[in-house]
Amino acid sequence: MTPETSKLRLEIIDHTAVITINNPPANTWDGESLTALKTLILNLNDDSTIYSLIITGQGEKFFSAGADLNLFADGDKGNAKHMAEVFGEAFETLSQFRGVSIAAINGFAMGGGLECALACDIRIAETQAKMALPEATVGLLPCAGGTQNLPWLVGEGWAKRMILCGERVNAEKALAIGLVEDVVETGYAFEAALKLAQSVAKQSPSSVAACKKLVQAARSNPMQQALPEERSLFVGLFDTEDQREGVNAFLEKRPPAWKNK
Repeated sequence: MTPETSKLRLEIIDHTAVITINNPPANTWDGESLTALKTLILNLNDDSTIYSLIITGQGEKFFSAGADLNLFADGDKGNAKHMAEVFGEAFETLSQFRGVSIAAINGFAMGGGLECALACDIRIAETQAKMALPEATVGLLPCAGGTQNLPWLVGEGWAKRMILCGERVNAEKALAIGLVEDVVETGYAFEAALKLAQSVAKQSPSSVAACKKLVQAARSNPMQQALPEERSLFVGLFDTEDQREGVNAFLEKRPPAWKNK
């Protein structure tokens, strides 16, 4: 499984796929890399041996600076529509990855770079990282989920400060407001993300996929609708080999051997 562009790198470590944004100097996104990201995640979804995904940036300064603004310099609305769709499709596909996705934020995560991290389940930032959604500063707006995902994590007030006022936050502030789940020293975001991904491998991948679906549904569905679905998915797990393996492994006092089936 090879990315369709050199602007993304893929490495498989046990049950974890590692995607590195590889477009120096600032790891910006363009149509080529976004389309390749969508295709790559769809392929990973079809690989039952992959339980988790880490996305990070190459180099020591940038996770991703977002969109290459040269794409919008001519003011072409048709191009803007196309790019908005490509951005949205790529990061929505990332958010729907069936396993656990972790953003290892190893530097600046700006605009579409932060939207990429917001599409992940968990974010780990290095101490030097800076995060912002500064699109309004250049006459644009976050069009790849930023206006919807950020308030869910940090609340309306901080989302407005970051989007409407262009406020940039450092890693410490990001942790305090709930934008990231952990902060580590410079150079250790990937290591921390991989350790977390390895803990995911101890969980039943079938259970994880069902739980993720329920947690994400809480954003838009009323609890009265979600509770019956929770019970239904619980019963549905009894159609999987993982359910039988998990219970019997516990009773037999041995590690489970998951099959993601």
